Amino acid sequence: MSDHTNSHVDEVKELEAKSATAARLFDVRRIIGGLFVVYGIIVTIAGITASDADLKKAQDININLWAGIGMLALGLFFLVWLKLRPTAPPTPDQDDAA
Repeated sequence: MSDHTNSHVDEVKELEAKSATAARLFDVRRIIGGLFVVYGIIVTIAGITASDADLKKAQDININLWAGIGMLALGLFFLVWLKLRPTAPPTPDQDDAA
């Protein structure tokens, strides 16, 4: 019976490790940061390659360039925040309280 219990304990520990990995992988900061960086790169490139006619339409303000830089900054902020303060895996005490 003790072998059976040990195998269940090992299974639970393995599932907890997988759960912690999934929680880190699907952290909202990673998703938001990644999307903002990708969109920021696209919009910044659109701003860099803007024609004079495009700038005239926007009253000589390169809004794509500024919006792209802002999106890049926000995306990088989220990714740096994720790197500096990673999510901690839940402890068994926290699971019991919930």
